[in-house]
Amino acid sequence: MAKKPARMFRRLERPFTRKEYIDGAPGTRLRQFEMGNKAASFPVKLTLIAMEGVQVRDTALESARIAANKYIAKRAGGSNYFLKVRVYPHQILREHRMAVGAGADRISQGMKAAFGKPVGLAARVFPGTKIMSLWTKPEFFDFAKEALKRAGQKMPTPTKVIVEEGAELLKGKI
Repeated sequence: MAKKPARMFRRLERPFTRKEYIDGAPGTRLRQFEMGNKAASFPVKLTLIAMEGVQVRDTALESARIAANKYIAKRAGGSNYFLKVRVYPHQILREHRMAVGAGADRISQGMKAAFGKPVGLAARVFPGTKIMSLWTKPEFFDFAKEALKRAGQKMPTPTKVIVEEGAELLKGKI
C-alpha cells in the first residue's frame, strides 16, 4: 500500500516513543548525524531553526541532510566544514491502513479512532528548535548559508538560518 502523505503527521500529537512496547517499530531512515571534518575546529557556526511546532518525518530530515551536505561538500570541500543534525526522530507514527479505491467503501468501513500500526518515525520540533548546525571557515560563509537554506526547503515548517558564533569575523556578509 502507498505511503500516506506527510501532512497527515505534521501536527504535534501526544508523544508515543516507547519502542520496547511496540512490535514492528521501524528503524530511523536518518543514516548519519555528523558529516564533514569532525576533528577540526571552525570559527563560524550557522544553525537552522524551526519557526513553528511540527513533527518532522525522518525521511524529511534525511533529505535535508543530503541536500545540505552535497551543496557544502561540492563548494567548500570535504575538510572545510562540519555538519551536525541536532534532532532525533523518537516519535513513532501510526496509521490505520484501509482499502482505498473504487468500491472500497463496501469492503471495509474501518473503525473510529483506530490505534494503527507503526509506519515511521518523526522528530517533535517546537518553535525555536535547532534542527541542524554547520561549522565552517569565514570564506565559506555564503556557501554554508545557502546549504542550510536548501535544507530548510525540505522541512514541513518555515525555517530561518542564524549565525551563532563568529559574527565578528563576517564583516559586511551578514
